[in-house]
Amino acid sequence: METSIPTKPAARRPGRRADASFYTPQAYRPEDSVAYLMKRLLNSFATQVEHELEPRGLTNAQWVPLYKLFVGHGTTAAELARECQLDAGAMTRTLDRLEAKGLVRRARSSEDRRVVKLELTPEGDAAAGRIPEVLSKVLNAHLRGFSREEWLTLKGMLGRMLDNGAELQLEQDQGTNEEN
Repeated sequence: METSIPTKPAARRPGRRADASFYTPQAYRPEDSVAYLMKRLLNSFATQVEHELEPRGLTNAQWVPLYKLFVGHGTTAAELARECQLDAGAMTRTLDRLEAKGLVRRARSSEDRRVVKLELTPEGDAAAGRIPEVLSKVLNAHLRGFSREEWLTLKGMLGRMLDNGAELQLEQDQGTNEEN
């Protein structure tokens, strides 16, 4: 019997916050930092994905917005820039390259001529459709030796860290709003 794979960890209850002190300034070492290890892991992942996509002519900077367009996470340069956490200039340059490769086209919105919508070309759609194969291959290689239980635990822990980060951001936003 196949068990369902959780796509998002269960939401934490507001106000339930344990004061964790795993790091101290006196004993801090980057190589022991979870953030440093995650950054190294993301760099390794990005390098391997780019290596796999290089024969298809896609860089790390290009496949991300291409795939986000494919899955519907943006239809304008501004939306994609937010989704990819890039500034508008960097996104415009990336879209110029994708357009020059024949993977993306810009089209004026029929509802509002000021808005430029982004569309995948048939070639872009085909290229983006192959990205999950590469992502799965690279992720599975990085997870080699993990059991299903360990994988689920890791996903849950990372989800909890993301929840904590979102909670911190909310607290900062509320503090900023109270100051104004």
